[in-house]
Order: sequence, then C-alpha cells, then structure tokens
Amino acid sequence: MMTPHWLLLISLSMGVMAVPIDRNPNPQEVHPPKEEIQDENADTGLYYDRYLREVIEVLETDPHFREKLQTANTEDIKSGRLSKELDLVGHHVRTRLDELKRQEVSRLRMLLKAKMDSTNTQSVKLDHASLLKQFEHLDPHNQNTFEAKDLELLIATATKDLENYDTERHEEFKRYEMMKEHERREYLKSLDQEKREKEEKRMEELKEKHRQHPKVNAPGSVAQLREVWEETDRLDPQEFNPKTFFKLHDSNGDGLLDEQELEALFTKELEKVYDPKNEEDDMMEMEEERLRMREHVMKNVDLNQDRVVSLDEFLKSTEKKEFNNAKDWETLDGQKPVYTEEELLRFEAELRDKEAELGRRAESLRQEQELLKERGKALEAQKREYQQAVMEMAQRQKQQQEVKEQPPSGPNGELQFHQGINQLQQEETVGKVAVENEGEVPAEPPQNLPQQTS
Repeated sequence: MMTPHWLLLISLSMGVMAVPIDRNPNPQEVHPPKEEIQDENADTGLYYDRYLREVIEVLETDPHFREKLQTANTEDIKSGRLSKELDLVGHHVRTRLDELKRQEVSRLRMLLKAKMDSTNTQSVKLDHASLLKQFEHLDPHNQNTFEAKDLELLIATATKDLENYDTERHEEFKRYEMMKEHERREYLKSLDQEKREKEEKRMEELKEKHRQHPKVNAPGSVAQLREVWEETDRLDPQEFNPKTFFKLHDSNGDGLLDEQELEALFTKELEKVYDPKNEEDDMMEMEEERLRMREHVMKNVDLNQDRVVSLDEFLKSTEKKEFNNAKDWETLDGQKPVYTEEELLRFEAELRDKEAELGRRAESLRQEQELLKERGKALEAQKREYQQAVMEMAQRQKQQQEVKEQPPSGPNGELQFHQGINQLQQEETVGKVAVENEGEVPAEPPQNLPQQTS
C-alpha cells in the first residue's frame, strides 16, 4: 500500500516512542526502499484515527484519486482543492466511503451518549461545545453519504489537531510537573521538622546528581549526527556523509524523515541524561526533552513546514553555519520550571475544588447507598411476611382438607359410622310400617258382651 503525500503532511507518526533504526555496515551500499514503507499500526493520537486511516485506504483504491495525490502539493491539500476530486472517483469507492461515514456517526453517537449519561448529575455541568467539537472532522448535517465537504473537513481538522498536538503535549507535561511539585510539598508538610529537613536534603542531592551528566550536543548539529553515525550505526566518523546518513535513517524508505524518525536520532543524547534505573531521572522529562529536540530541528530544517524533512531540506541544513558551530544543548534541568508559582497556586486551587466536588459526590453516593440498604431491609421484611402468609394459608387449606375427609366421631372420640347406619335402618323400618297400615281403621273392642259368672 502506497503512502499518500497528504497523509505524511498530517504526520501519521506522532507517537513518542522511537522507531527502530536500520543499520547498514557499509555506507556506500544503501539498499533501495522496501515495498512495505508504512507501519499500519502507527497511531496519530487523534480520536478519529481509525476513521481517517480507513478513508485513506479506500481512496487509495481509486486510480484517478491516487494519481492526484501523487501530484498534489501542500497548498492543494490544505486549501481543500483536492477534495473536489472526490466527485470523479468510482461508484464502489463512494459506496464504501458512505458506509464508513455512517459507522463513524454511529460511533460518535454512542460515545456522546455515554459521556452525557456519565455526567447526568446535578453537580456536573455538561460542556455542549466540547461535545459538538467531536463532529468537526465530518459534516453532521448529512449523516448518510460521504461528500467532498467531508473530505475537506477531515483534512482540515486532522491538520489543525496535529499542529496543536505538540502544544497539548507540553501542557500535559506542565500539569505533570505541577502535580509532582504539589505532592512533594504535601509530603514534606506531613513530616516533623527533623524529618522534613533530612528529606529536603536528600531530594536536593538527587537533583544535583541528575545534573551531573555529560554534555549534550545540539540536535541536528554535525556533532550530534556524527555521534549517531559512529555509536549507533557503527561507521567510521571520518567517512560521515549527510546523504548516506539520511538514507540510513529513512527507516521506511519513503524519501522523507518524519517526526518519529527524527526523534529516534536523539536517543543517544537522551541516554546521557536519563536512565530508568536511576531514582533521580524522570522518564516523563525525557520524553519532553525529546519533543523539544524534535521541535528545534523542525524549526531549523523543515523549510516548508509540512512536518516532514525531505532530503533536499536536510542537505541544505548541513550547509548552515549553525550546523558546524552549534552550542551545547541546554537540558530541562538547567532551566527554570515550566510553570510559574502563580500557575502552581491556581493548579492547587483546582485540585482542592475537584477534591471537594469528589467529596460531595462521595457523600451523596454514601447516602444513596444507605437509602438503598434501608429499602433492601424493608423489602426483605416484606418478603418474609409474604412467605409467612403463604405458609399459613397453605396450612389452613391442608387442615380444611383433612376435616372434610375425616368420618364423624363420638364424644369420646369413637367413630360413629355404624351408629349412623343403625339409625338409618330404624328410620326405614318405621317408614315401612306406616305405609302398610295406611288406609286401615283400627278395630274397636266389642260392646254389650255378656258378663261371665262364676
């Protein structure tokens, strides 16, 4: 897959980790560029990085657009004129771009909903402007098809965001340093006077130990490049050749040194100052130092400010007076803090406000938890009452069923089943006699019978 020019413009290699450096033991035998020139796993750091890459990949499949990309210059890309070529790409390309846009819109909707749900409390204010900013890289009014405006917005937003990326990294480092100083002060406050003085002395000794490092060559100077040539590339310093050096460190073979390839050149200098095994060396500071070095080189070498260094720009930089007579590099430990005391005080005030807010939310959650516990206890009591009522009802039904099925008994508990039969038989006999005598007149004793005499 070829790498489009405008993709290099917006600097797909914005990561802070250094890329591997290809070493060629023979400076006169530089191998031709390889087919695989782009690390597809490199991340721009943008929240829409995947969408950006997928759009580029689809556009590359169209021969017409790929040809326009090869001939486009920086102004064509930044001005948006290249976006008009989208109308000439094939139908299958447009269909795939439409699908990518719908997927991106759906993804953003889910992210925004999750963010709104997470901040849906009375104590947290929703930043609607920040939410709407998430859609700047596409046209939100047309959510179904990918048009020229979408490509124009994608290029413009990515370019702007990446131009601000270094500024954001500096700001993050400043906040990191202020947090570190804040924690140091709070820790010292927690100690008694004797321990505090002892700890302050130990901290100052660590700082002084960190300052005792070899001199650091200015990035991009002949001394710095020769050191890489000799110690990293293992080549004869007397045979240093800028053109060969450029090709050796153009690790993806695209004829350009991108920001990641440039930052890899400063590893030897940084190792003079920072060692992860040493307590006094801060690796976050090392990455800030690496960023400062790369910005210094870009400022002096990247003439057209397209965020990559061409061979021509690199060779011209070696002709400057500063290339051979550069001053030693002043590291962070020799400079003032990156923040002022006023900024630190504001930062600490923000921390206190956030801690108070978190405390209020924690108390609110605790109260809600207690309320839920009480409700749980009430529900558990209702459940037990319901279970008891069900058991009692079942017991009564069982007793009623037993009463219906049990034969009658006498006063002493004896069964009355036979007595009942005898009574029925007697009632039947009386009935029969009554029927037989029905209609007959009973006989009267004879009247005026002669009396017997003795």
